[in-house]
Amino acid sequence: MNTFAAIKKTLFAGTFALPLILAGCFEGKQADMHGAHASDQPAAGTALTQGAAETVKPSPADGREVTLTAQESTLDAGQGRKLPVWTFNNSVPGPQIRVKQGEMVKITVKNTLKVPVSLHVHGYPLPFEMDGIPGVSQNAIAPGKSFTYAFKATVPGTYWYHSHQNSVKQVDMGLYGSFVVESEEDVIDRDYTLVLDEWMSGGMDAESGGHEAESPGHDERGMDMPGMDMNDHDMQGMDMGAGNESGASAGHDMSGGHDGDASMGHDMSMYDLYTINGKTYPASEPLIVKEGDIVRLRLVNAGYMSHSLHLQGHRYRIVATDGNRIANPEWVENKLLAIAPGERYDIEFEANHPGTWLLDEHSDNPVANNMKIAIQYENAPSSQKEQEQDDSAQMLETVDMTKYGKPEKGKFSLNDQYNLEYTMDLGTSRRNGEMVYTINGKVFPDTDPVKVKTGDKVKVHFVNSSAGEDHPMHLHGHTFQVLSKNGTPLGGAAEYKDTLNVKPGEDYVVAFEANNPGDWMFHCHDLHHAAAGMVTELKYTDFNNTFEPDPNAGNMPE
Repeated sequence: MNTFAAIKKTLFAGTFALPLILAGCFEGKQADMHGAHASDQPAAGTALTQGAAETVKPSPADGREVTLTAQESTLDAGQGRKLPVWTFNNSVPGPQIRVKQGEMVKITVKNTLKVPVSLHVHGYPLPFEMDGIPGVSQNAIAPGKSFTYAFKATVPGTYWYHSHQNSVKQVDMGLYGSFVVESEEDVIDRDYTLVLDEWMSGGMDAESGGHEAESPGHDERGMDMPGMDMNDHDMQGMDMGAGNESGASAGHDMSGGHDGDASMGHDMSMYDLYTINGKTYPASEPLIVKEGDIVRLRLVNAGYMSHSLHLQGHRYRIVATDGNRIANPEWVENKLLAIAPGERYDIEFEANHPGTWLLDEHSDNPVANNMKIAIQYENAPSSQKEQEQDDSAQMLETVDMTKYGKPEKGKFSLNDQYNLEYTMDLGTSRRNGEMVYTINGKVFPDTDPVKVKTGDKVKVHFVNSSAGEDHPMHLHGHTFQVLSKNGTPLGGAAEYKDTLNVKPGEDYVVAFEANNPGDWMFHCHDLHHAAAGMVTELKYTDFNNTFEPDPNAGNMPE
């Protein structure tokens, strides 16, 4: 019996909504994994830790050799909201790792938390052994231990990194940051990265350090995998149904156990604090520009909800999506840009309208008023500084990416001959008293993998049959081209992505080349959905998976 089958038999019998365990292959470089037992892990993350340092401003780091330390911290998000968080290098987001195209990257993760962690560079076509998936390409990094990720930065663009160990919790707690590979083709004067996220702040008592059941994350229990109590796992209180009123991707009601009433829904109202780079408005630091500057904004959604952003006072163009350049991008003005969980968009604008303006979210959810940041011109006269305005209630059209940019022929087309065609019906159902998220009616690990061999051309058809929930589907290790939406071929520039948001009732066709051998995850990046079953694998039949995961490492890859 292979390692995947053994773990599957041990952990998944009789349950659907369970943190995901996979198997994989890599002789990892982790220092002294022995002794990293699940019994060492506390029920963590529900209160401000006495003496935890307050976070500092994120700083850039040279990715040619950088150390990221996972640690407990306290985030002052603004408005008097102090949150217990887990961070890389005591900042939310963690340091931006920057390298130039062609350079070698060396990232050492040092774990000072009381739970195992990992590091996954989201969207980057890494070698399989560097993908950072516990139980798949490495064992989780035990408390007090470290692991070094090394690879060559061959592909420029905007990416992000995050823990992939129990990621539904650990990303929620703040274990993420941005990763940028610079290209010589970039000609810009100002370069800002903005990471979007949502938090739970209900019940916080910053004075005493107390914290109610709601917290930025949920209880990391049930990590002693063999013989674990299937009813006492991380997804307690999971009851998911309708989406929220803003139309964003939904999340869990994690405020406690549920009573089995389906009407409770997949409630995102627990996320009552939205941030950009860890700060709510007006605590967020303004973006300083000078008249005449060409400004790039790298937008990263590290949260579990979609956000629609408006750039005031300027036209802009979308120059890249998920790190991939868009040929001949067109200028747009007074249009919203929708960014789903896991997606990245690079936009550029010319600073030609002096004053103070906002990049803000437009939504009927009042919490969205937190998600804005000022764009401030140097030496702007005081009269011009009064231009900043709240226009979040204004009804604006959203950029249609299927028609964006000058039409061009891409690498693939709908009429090509493909070695494999695979349909993913993305659904929701209720089983054993829990809501689960399915692919073709199955939940992981019983979903059917996409089996390929190196060099295959693959077509995937996404169909969202869920009644009210978005599914931002993310493929590890590869980039796919979007070919059609709802049966209509794309009418704009060729669009290449690694994360694609499929809304209820929508269907998309995408294609990619199987050019990176390994066993790769293919999952919804609303990580609540992934943890409740919406995961499959891209498995290369000509790849020999020899990694033997440590059963005592507490590997929880989703």
